[in-house]
Amino acid sequence: MSGHDFVFAFDDAVGIDVSDQTTAITDETIEEMRQIMARYPEPRSALLPMLHLVQSVDGHLTDAGVKICADLLGISTAQVNGVATFYTMYHRQPAGTHHIGVCTTTLCAVMGGDVLLEQVSEKLGIHEGQTTPDGMFSLERIECNAACDFAPVMMVNWEFMDSMTPEKADQLIEDLRAGKDVRSTRGATITSWKQSERVLAGFPDGRADEGPTAGEASIRGLKIARERGWTAPDPADTGRPAVTQEGEAK
Repeated sequence: MSGHDFVFAFDDAVGIDVSDQTTAITDETIEEMRQIMARYPEPRSALLPMLHLVQSVDGHLTDAGVKICADLLGISTAQVNGVATFYTMYHRQPAGTHHIGVCTTTLCAVMGGDVLLEQVSEKLGIHEGQTTPDGMFSLERIECNAACDFAPVMMVNWEFMDSMTPEKADQLIEDLRAGKDVRSTRGATITSWKQSERVLAGFPDGRADEGPTAGEASIRGLKIARERGWTAPDPADTGRPAVTQEGEAK
């Protein structure tokens, strides 16, 4: 291949460590897994949130956690591993207390995402996919977060940090390291990666209403339209057939 070779940034070659059988999963955790299963007509549909619950307890996907999920759902460990190693939100290695993700997909890259990732990597002294020796931070290159109007975007424990700069990233890391109260740019309190994983498992932390429902950049077009009295055209004036709620053209 001439020129620059394409480098795939998302390497799934590292599997779950089957040699380590330690786990912090308790009978209470297993009962919570059963509660998750009860939400679905088909129990195996509960696998995704159950894996998040495993991560909220063990800090990553452990082999013991995989086996417990398989036993409860009546499926094979191979089936659980197939899911666990497919989705990038499931970690095969221990994540930090605070998990930082930096988007480098197209628009974030154009707006400085790669520079931001390099700065965070240097600040933490680790590369993407690694965790600091003290277990405080882990770092990940992430795919598009559908927040292009706020590029470049970082995430901390899956909470958005919008319109970031290297300077803002440095201050964020310093504040987290010092144990200060930190909020995402959208208002939500930054807790920990494990606590965020518990929320993803379906156990609310009471913070769902923190912050705005939409950022300023996302609704700027709507505000301009309202100020200027703009409205969507009437389908009858476009020359196109109107569509009923049943999907039939009039």
